[in-house]
Amino acid sequence: MNNNPPKTSGSMRHLRHFITAAEAGSLRRAAEVLGLQESTVSRSVRDLEDQLGASLFLRHPSGVTLTLAGQCFLHRARQALVQLQKGWEEVAAIGRSENGILRIGIFSTLASGFMGDLFRAYDVHHSSVHIEFVDAEANEHAASIRSFDIDAAFVIGRFQWAECDSLHLWTETVFIAFPEGHPLTRNEEVTWQDLVDERFLVRIEGSGGEVREYLRRRLAVLGRRPLINAQRIGRSSLLGLVASGRGVAPATQSETVISVPGVVYRPIAGETLPFSVLFSRRNDNPAFRALLSLARSMAQHSDRS
Repeated sequence: MNNNPPKTSGSMRHLRHFITAAEAGSLRRAAEVLGLQESTVSRSVRDLEDQLGASLFLRHPSGVTLTLAGQCFLHRARQALVQLQKGWEEVAAIGRSENGILRIGIFSTLASGFMGDLFRAYDVHHSSVHIEFVDAEANEHAASIRSFDIDAAFVIGRFQWAECDSLHLWTETVFIAFPEGHPLTRNEEVTWQDLVDERFLVRIEGSGGEVREYLRRRLAVLGRRPLINAQRIGRSSLLGLVASGRGVAPATQSETVISVPGVVYRPIAGETLPFSVLFSRRNDNPAFRALLSLARSMAQHSDRS
C-alpha cells in the first residue's frame, strides 16, 4: 500500500482553472470567464486530477459537478490560491526592493555626510525596506559579510579583506574634539605635532580598535606613542568626557554634527580619511543591490562636482 501523500500542484494556473470551473459549474463557462479555450481548461483540470490521484468533477452534458473529493479540495484550493497570490506579490515586491531587509555595518553617526545623504535618498524610493544597523570593527564586519549576516559595511580606509569586495565612496577631513577653553582651540586648525602630548579618549567598542591603530601610526611618524584612554561607552558619552576635560577625541567630519556643550572641534591640517563600502558580489539581496547602485551613483556624482 502506498502511504506517500499525493503530489500537489505547484501551479497557480491549475488551481485557478479548477476553482473557476467549480464556481461556474461548467468547463465551457469557466473558459469564457478566463478568456481561454475550453480544451485548455479541461486539460488543466485533468492534469490536476492526475497529480492528486482523484476525480474532482463528475462530467455531464450540462456541465460539471464536484465529487466528494472535489468538494473537500475546493476549500483547500481557495486557501492555497490566496496564500500563493500573497507570496507572489511579496516576492515580486522584494524583487523591486519595495520590501525586504537590509543589515548594514557602520562606524559612526548617520546624521550627516555621505552616509546620511545616502540613506535619506534610499528611503525616498525604498521606504518599506527595514534597515538594521550594526556598530563594530571592520574585521568583524568583514567576517559578517562573508557569512551573509550583514549585507554591507561602511568602513574607514581602502583596505582589501579576504572574500570581500570593496568600493571607495568618499573622503572626510579628520577633526579633534577639544574641551572648551583648551589652548589649541585658539587655532583654526591643528597639526599632529600639536597633539603629541594630548591624552586621546577612544571607545573600546565599535571602530575603537581602528581609531587606536590610526593614532599609533600617525604619531609613530613623529617618534611618539599616543596616550590613549579607552572607554567602554557610546560616542555621545565619550564627548561628555571630552567636555569634562579628561582628554581629546578624534572625529570624522560627519561626526562633528554631534553638538555637546563644552566641546569644540578643530580640523587636523591636511588630514583626510577615505571611506569604503565592503560587500560580497555573491549577495543577491535586491534591497542591497539597489543601495549599492545608489551609493556608486552618488560617489561618481560627488567626484565630478
